[in-house]
Amino acid sequence: MDDNALNDYRKAAEVHRQVRQYVHTVAKPGIPMSQLAQVIEDGVRALTNHQGLETGDALKAGMAFPTGLCVNNVAAHWTPNPGAKEVILQYDDVLKVDFGVHVSGRIVDSAFTVAFNPVYDNLLAAVKATTNTGLKLAGIDSRIDHISEAMQEVMESYEVELNRKLIPIKPIRNITGHNILRYKIHGDKQVPFVRSRTSQRMEEGDVFAIETFGSTGRGYVRDDAGVYGYGRNEHANAACHHHASAMSLLKVIDENFGTLVFSRNYLERIGMKRYHLGMRTLVSNGIVESYGPLVDVPGSYVAQFEHVSTVHELEIVGYTDASSHTDRATPA
Repeated sequence: MDDNALNDYRKAAEVHRQVRQYVHTVAKPGIPMSQLAQVIEDGVRALTNHQGLETGDALKAGMAFPTGLCVNNVAAHWTPNPGAKEVILQYDDVLKVDFGVHVSGRIVDSAFTVAFNPVYDNLLAAVKATTNTGLKLAGIDSRIDHISEAMQEVMESYEVELNRKLIPIKPIRNITGHNILRYKIHGDKQVPFVRSRTSQRMEEGDVFAIETFGSTGRGYVRDDAGVYGYGRNEHANAACHHHASAMSLLKVIDENFGTLVFSRNYLERIGMKRYHLGMRTLVSNGIVESYGPLVDVPGSYVAQFEHVSTVHELEIVGYTDASSHTDRATPA
């Protein structure tokens, strides 16, 4: 990895750090999720100096994917969308905040959990300790199966008392950490936080998102209704497709997002209207993929912590500071 790439990661990480710190001051009971997402995305665009309104500008720097604001049993992939019912943050909620910043396609992805009620302290502590364990064990030639086993042991050593009942904290089995490629949030390597059989190792130049999710529910997520975002399938051939509205929309996607994940908000922000038929056509033909919310059982609570590190020159260079996140927020 050359110096230009490393500098891009450092710039993205500094933007993420500043926005993350500000989020901790405004994520309080009573804030609408649409407002919180706007705060995050406006901050990222301002600090990268790329508003993403001109064609191609969002590919230079800015948001790497739609802001994830997932409450309680919603583990991942929920964002406020135009026309949807507003969600207001409550005192007893467990909120996962997951957003990414990119500079020239070099993505820094980090997430943390906000909770106000101290009954959730052990849930957050378990997930944070598990993520930190993965970060400590990461390095050149590290075996991913060894990291995964160690993380599971940490997660399962915790329990939380809710409604006078002790509940073991379970790692979510069907979500994993992952490596990150240029302009692609998910690469070809996975870092589970449950025991796994893999011969994969971390290699010099790899960029990994070490992320873990702990749940008071089943520890297994399913797709829920709705759409979080969309992503271009770079392997799909659209040359032979003749649906005019779909091809017009695809041109906009390629010019403004490439393989970065985007949302309906992002399309409408650059002036797109009446794109729904074209999007359905692109999705049904496998040219664009859609992603829905991932949820555990109703009534359960999920926490998440995630940090990005680059395996570089016999050391792990951390781009998001695991020590900078408080375990419990203070309500206003």
